[in-house]
Amino acid sequence: MEMSEHILRGHWDAAISHTRARSPASFDRWFSTVQLDNISPQTLGLRAKDTFVRDWVSEHYLPTILQYIRFASGLALQIHWSLGDIDTPIVPPPIEDPRANRVVRPSPARPTIQRPSLPAPVASLPATSHPSPPPAPVEDPPSPLASPTPVASPFPVTPPLAPPGTSLRPAPAISLKELNPKYTFENFIVGPSNNLAHAAAQASAGGGGRRYSPLFLCGGTGLGKTHLLQAIAHRVLSEQPTKRIIYVSAERFTNDFIAAIQHKRMEAFRAHYRSECDLLLVDDIQFLAGREQTQEEFFHTFNALHELDRPIVFSSDKYPQQLERMEERLVSRFSWGLVADVQAPELETRVAILRKKAQIEGILLDDQVALFLAQTISSNVRELEGTLIRLAAKASLTNRIIDLAFVQGELSSSSRSKLLSVDDILRVVSSQCNLQPSDLLSTDRHRTTTFARHVAMYLCKQRLPMSYPEIGRAFGKDHTTVMNAVRRVEKLRTEDAQVRAQLEIIEKKLTG
Repeated sequence: MEMSEHILRGHWDAAISHTRARSPASFDRWFSTVQLDNISPQTLGLRAKDTFVRDWVSEHYLPTILQYIRFASGLALQIHWSLGDIDTPIVPPPIEDPRANRVVRPSPARPTIQRPSLPAPVASLPATSHPSPPPAPVEDPPSPLASPTPVASPFPVTPPLAPPGTSLRPAPAISLKELNPKYTFENFIVGPSNNLAHAAAQASAGGGGRRYSPLFLCGGTGLGKTHLLQAIAHRVLSEQPTKRIIYVSAERFTNDFIAAIQHKRMEAFRAHYRSECDLLLVDDIQFLAGREQTQEEFFHTFNALHELDRPIVFSSDKYPQQLERMEERLVSRFSWGLVADVQAPELETRVAILRKKAQIEGILLDDQVALFLAQTISSNVRELEGTLIRLAAKASLTNRIIDLAFVQGELSSSSRSKLLSVDDILRVVSSQCNLQPSDLLSTDRHRTTTFARHVAMYLCKQRLPMSYPEIGRAFGKDHTTVMNAVRRVEKLRTEDAQVRAQLEIIEKKLTG
């Protein structure tokens, strides 16, 4: 007998509730622009606001939802997407609360389906039962703010806040297996560009010298800030295994704070981050910018830890005084201890980094090749190491030796493949925004078209050797319009997680 639509919607509601519970703030942001059109034993019809939302939800949420439904009902649903205006979003859009002068997002109705505590195998499940979540569920979608790292996530060490109705356990001492084993002080190459940051990080880990708290590490992407943060954790754990270390991104701290407010667990949240924390490591602190309530809470968290003389270490891509939309009292506290910058490494340091990486990975690398790579890639340690790994993989698959001729040929081929034009950027951006390339060159001032046009101008400035006037001529605009567009997109990229994620998808398509 075919399952009724009522039962199917019950399965759907339970799957949505299960998926949302793990990251409510992130889930609500995406599913306020997704609509359930229809559901049958064969298909699930969904509608998204645009292709960006469709692609993100498909990649990061649907695997968990479909796995849950299949485990509960035995059905393997096929997804049929459509694009257009949303009448009934899965999660209600936020509403303004005039009393509190803030945005409030209504929580979706809790499903009424009862779930047995010990689920039977799929084949014997009754049609209306909803088992506990399947084992080893798909992980939560990664935050778009996160920069690429050699491990799946740079923040595996702090468990999420417990679900509503359960008590929050004290932050456990993290184990060495939860850290990247390569991110130690022994594997960090020290040079004039980073010696101060390295020495200060060692002192924060109890390695001698004056300990500064807070320690504020700042520098560009891929220069070793995350390496130093994890090296501190490695050193502390090796010497004091019972220490309770919390290692989070600013985005994770914000999400935990929102969850605590939503589920009325602020006391547990504050205990977790204050009295039950011996060492606080916060990556990408700049992403607290513009989040007033979160900054207020973090201000008190900082004060509590500082009064207890607990070490605090931050990383950021900017100096404290350059952080925009950050409260002055926080900026002041960031500078209380020591601000240590991490600059792009010098040639000799880059060569040493390559040799160390080759030693760790078991790659045969002669001095001539190391020097050539260090001279070719000068700004980013992560790119330098990534290039070495890619060359080693290609050499292994093609049974080649990593000599100078091989490396020169590969890098030359890679450079040719990355050559772009204005037309390439127009094509990718318009496709991502569900528009035509001609729309971006038109005088249409619709919000979607204007945003896509600004993104295209921004990417032209970032990816092409073009001046503002040259970009303006390509789009039929003056150079001041282009300058304003670039500044606007840069600002949105810093402040808006969805814009940041959308830009990363576009850039990946341009690179690929």
